[in-house]
Amino acid sequence: MAKRKVGVWLIGAWGGVATTVVVGLAALRKGLTDTTGLVTSLPPFARLDLIQWDELVIGGHEIRDTSYSSEARTLVEKSHVFNEKTLATIAPQLAKFDTNVRPGTLFNVGAKIESLAGTAALKFRNESAAQAVARLSKDIEEFKTRHKLDRVIVVNVSSTEPPPPDDVRSWTWADVKKSLTGKNPSTLPASTIYAIAAMQSECHFVNFTPSIGSDFPGLNELAIEHQVLHVGRDGKTGETLMKAVLAPMFAARNLKVMSWVGHNIFGNLDGKVLDDPANKANKVKSKDHLLTEILGYKPQTLVSIEYIESMGDWKTAWDHIHFQGFLGTPMVLQFTWQGCDSLLAAPLVIDLIRLTEREARRGSSGVMSHLASFFKSPMGNDEPAFAYQFQQLTEWVKRVSEESNDE
Repeated sequence: MAKRKVGVWLIGAWGGVATTVVVGLAALRKGLTDTTGLVTSLPPFARLDLIQWDELVIGGHEIRDTSYSSEARTLVEKSHVFNEKTLATIAPQLAKFDTNVRPGTLFNVGAKIESLAGTAALKFRNESAAQAVARLSKDIEEFKTRHKLDRVIVVNVSSTEPPPPDDVRSWTWADVKKSLTGKNPSTLPASTIYAIAAMQSECHFVNFTPSIGSDFPGLNELAIEHQVLHVGRDGKTGETLMKAVLAPMFAARNLKVMSWVGHNIFGNLDGKVLDDPANKANKVKSKDHLLTEILGYKPQTLVSIEYIESMGDWKTAWDHIHFQGFLGTPMVLQFTWQGCDSLLAAPLVIDLIRLTEREARRGSSGVMSHLASFFKSPMGNDEPAFAYQFQQLTEWVKRVSEESNDE
């Protein structure tokens, strides 16, 4: 079988999640780590003929001035992750991928994110929405041409931006075009600018962040027009994953949840950005809607997210669940979730890259609703419980595997 060549274009290319994705892919390519944490390495996925590690080329957009080795070193020093021998072995590969990173856009990213920008991105500080789309599209197209890629998958793993005006969420593609070309400054957020650039470059788009990205009618129109795939939002890696597993248990046992309180602390760059109330609002909303959807009623809830610098990339969530049992008896379940944020997210990003690439080979376009189990606010899927979401994924695996056998 001829070797494939697929591009992965990361938005937030030198961030913690993206750096861990790249370190992970380079380590997998060299056989320096196993596939623990990768859903696509489970036995049922073996029949899918998924893209392999050495068939992927990395590039991306980034607003800061840094590098993969520098960011990996920060993760080692502050969070005590990665194997030193592994980093030394893959250093040439990381440097090679650095050459494919281009300045991202600062258009409507919000003051907090803009304050992180380096000199390269600041040169484009005053570009319009249309200019940003054109520039970002050109970067992606040049990447595809230079490396002679079969296709490119754009993945947004950047920091959470402030929410856009509410009316954007119902815009058609005609509304988007009007915003891009009109006399008044566009209200489109950066995540949507990146999504437009990707789709107009005939690339597939995965939004791993709580930012709106392509999650509204106009961008689905664009995806269908350009025959590309898209999916999101907000990777489900920790506390919300636990909610999606535990809440169906309470519903199935007819135990009434009276209140559910979750306190989250972490100290990475994403935490620093979320320390701003405008950015935090997007994340809290993404984490908080799940319980009502699963339980069928709204208990009292509280979600807090606090930036504690000394935690580094390690995230801790304490959850207190106050529920009512038989004869009105109040009871309590508490749990603590502790995990390294980027190390939880990165394998899921790799899974999404592989699964998106496989679906692209089927000639599909539009929203990939079967990937709901990876997201807190999944597009095109109304089933909130993790077990049912994962069942939808395994059904897709079975269907695609049977198609391959028929061929």
